[in-house]
Amino acid sequence: MRYAQGGGLTAERRRLRERIRYEAGERFIRGERTTVIAKDLRVSERSVERWRRAWREGRMDALASTGPPKLPKLSDAQFTELEKELALGPAEHGWEGQRWTLVRIRALIAFTSDYRDLVVRAHIQLGAPIVLIWDNLNTHRAAGMREYADGRDWLTIIQLPSYAPDLNPVEGIWSLLCRGPLANIAFTDDDHLERTLRRGLRHIQHRPDLIDGCLADTGLTLTRHPTTPRRDQ
Repeated sequence: MRYAQGGGLTAERRRLRERIRYEAGERFIRGERTTVIAKDLRVSERSVERWRRAWREGRMDALASTGPPKLPKLSDAQFTELEKELALGPAEHGWEGQRWTLVRIRALIAFTSDYRDLVVRAHIQLGAPIVLIWDNLNTHRAAGMREYADGRDWLTIIQLPSYAPDLNPVEGIWSLLCRGPLANIAFTDDDHLERTLRRGLRHIQHRPDLIDGCLADTGLTLTRHPTTPRRDQ
């Protein structure tokens, strides 16, 4: 298991990791290579590169331990609400299985404290109803948010489907490209791919009937609104 700096480690282990980072810092000063440092300190090259980037920005101070992770502070009311959300179970909030993990609980805390505050502030600032169009992030599907929205007539949540190619006209464009200029080609490099894509898209651009067909397949229609000329024009 991997941890962020200082996270999930005892005080003794944090001190040990700090000493290793300091030793790596001394070697950075001497100009030693990442591969040599990683081998001698028995750590991954990725870790050494991460420490090197921190050292470049803040020198040795940037390698000091930040201590144990700090838990977000909740008011008594927020903690009571969190307990209710936890009692519903992870599945009710969009996660698979019935096991609460620290990552899931942190996400739930962020949801209960941050998302709702953001929505309320937007409503107060705009002085108008709020319509949220959300993807399928776990916290967006939380039971608490649905209950919260149901109790407020100024808040409407529209949940996007997980994947709906039949409602996306761009899927039709990709289908035309895949069955046309991209079919049966082994591209020599990125430039070859880009040139072919641009040529195919230009062809579609000059064929409005193809674009209209992709839109018609979705059952959607375009609503054109008259534009208001700018005053400086």
